[in-house]
Amino acid sequence: MLPSALCLLPSAFFTKLYGKRWHAEIDLKHIKTTLGMDILRCKTPSMVRKEIYVYLLAYNLLRSLMWSAGTTHATPPLRLSLQGTRHHLNNFIPQLLTAYSKKRLQIYSTLLKVIAHKAVPERPGRSQPRVRKRRPKAYPLMTKPRHELNKQLQTA
Repeated sequence: MLPSALCLLPSAFFTKLYGKRWHAEIDLKHIKTTLGMDILRCKTPSMVRKEIYVYLLAYNLLRSLMWSAGTTHATPPLRLSLQGTRHHLNNFIPQLLTAYSKKRLQIYSTLLKVIAHKAVPERPGRSQPRVRKRRPKAYPLMTKPRHELNKQLQTA
């Protein structure tokens, strides 16, 4: 049951709020899939925390590049591609590392222009079903040390 104060708000407010929620879910999906965080590789809690921090740092770096590119070239930053920004940054890193300071500024400016060049088209009213995509593997779990399994495989 909704509190009485929420009942007084117009339905358009809730529609906009749902749209913002959609963008938040897309951002979380990008962190997990685009950056490869869907499966964490570390084993200890402290290392898992560090791994998550590195992913968040990389995500913020990409989003700040998108923001700079969008504001510099009059393109809405939320309409720029995170995956495209990641690819462009990876392509420009060798040039940025080897250039001297004045040339580095020119390369950075070119990078921003390339990122802002192609905006993702507006896609209003998008929604996706809540389903699990990852299917379980057909193999059993590893329950013994690898050397024991290798020995068992060789004797079979």
